[in-house]
Parts: sequence; C-alpha cells; structure tokens
Amino acid sequence: MPDPHAFTPDEMMTVAAARLLWNGCVCFVGIGLPSAAANLARHTHAPDIVLIYESGTVGTRPDVLPLSIGDGELAETATAVVPLPEVFAYWLQGGRIDVGFLGAAQIDRFGNLNSTVIGSYERPKTRLPGGGGAPEIATSARQVFVVLKQSVRAFVPALDFCSSAGFLTGGGARARSGAPGAGPQVVITDLGVLKPEAGTDELHFVARYAHTTVEQAVKVTGWPLKVADRVDVVPPPSDVELEILRDLHERTRLAHSTPVRLRR
Repeated sequence: MPDPHAFTPDEMMTVAAARLLWNGCVCFVGIGLPSAAANLARHTHAPDIVLIYESGTVGTRPDVLPLSIGDGELAETATAVVPLPEVFAYWLQGGRIDVGFLGAAQIDRFGNLNSTVIGSYERPKTRLPGGGGAPEIATSARQVFVVLKQSVRAFVPALDFCSSAGFLTGGGARARSGAPGAGPQVVITDLGVLKPEAGTDELHFVARYAHTTVEQAVKVTGWPLKVADRVDVVPPPSDVELEILRDLHERTRLAHSTPVRLRR
C-alpha cells in the first residue's frame, strides 16, 4: 500500500512554490507547475490571491488546472476577461503584478532564461515554444519566481539564447538597464531554493529539502554554485497540502480524459 506521507519531487517543488505566495497577491501565472502552485496556494493559505493568465483572464478561479492559456475553464471562472493588450499595458507594464511565475528550458547564474532554442539559433538542435509573454513578465513584474528542475542541461554556464532577462551580467546590470521589476527573486528546484546574492546578483543555494543535500545541488549545476553560509531546510509537504494538490490533479485528469461529444 502506498505511503500517504511520501511525495514526489514535483509535489515538493509545487508545495514549496505555493508557500511563497500570499493572500491578496496579484500573480501572472504560467501553465504547468506554476499554475499548480498558484492554485494550490488559492486552495490553502491564499484564498484571495488574484490569478491572471496571458489570455486575458483576471481573477480566475479554475476548478481544474488549465491545459493552456486558452482553456475555457479560465474564462468561465474569471472575474473579468480583458483584451491581451490590456493585460500587458494596464496590469503588467502598469506595475500591478506582484509576482510573475515562470518556467524555462535553461537558466544561467544571473537568472536569465531561455525558452527559445537549444543549440544555435540558426541551426538549433531543438526549437522550443518561445518566450511568449515571459520577456515582458520578466521585465515588468515586481518580482519573478522561477520553477525549474535542477540539472546540468538546465542550469548552464551560458544560455544558448536569452529569451527573458534576469540580472543580465550581474553586479547591478539589471538596475542600470532601467528594467522596472526587481527580477528573479527566487528559483525553486527539485533540490531546493536559490536566491540572488546581494551585490553580485548571482544565484546562490539558500535552502534544501529534507531529503536532498547541498552536494546534490552543486553536482548538477553547470557553473560553480555558490552556497549560502546558512542553508535552511524547507519543511516537507503537509498531509493537507498533499491531499489538496493530489485532488486538484485528479480532478484535472478526469476532466481532460472525458471524451468531448460533438453536437449534431
């Protein structure tokens, strides 16, 4: 019989990310794990969180996780659905987004992100979905949270392509660029948490999970990873957090596995 207290790396990441959000937070949400984390926060400690998706849904409260930003569940449960230019001009560029929640294929030591290509741009090994709204979110959100599994393929010394700016070359380069947002303040991985170091802006390892080690994080990072003098331990998911998260995923699975009947 499965241990109800056991959890997967994805569940640990989702819970750790959800705990960083607060009640009343205005959050620009990406699809996937960021969406799961934001909705877990809504169902636990942050019932009044305001979720905004790139499709123009404001204050949405989906019962199941969306498959894409165009999922009808988002529009049906939203407080308002506004045109795409309004999402970016009024909400994002207007400084009304507290947190932009992003993922990516690659990240470097200064929190710059790649979601465009692996390999050269002219002859890529893999062409990815692209930045979409992420470059604008990374620039203008008051702060950015990044969720990404930690590996040498993802945590690279140099991006193959920079889709979204973090701290650029570090050492205050972002502030000098005039970007209004504070940039990536937290990177949540399957091994722990990284934050930018004061002065250098370089990401350093500040917290691990109870089942992971600092050595694991250092080993799978493509640059010499700095480690904080004090590394905290993130508490494991509670039974309540796991129950709510798993129920959310199960409802989503059932909703999206039901055959769609075409009207005659």
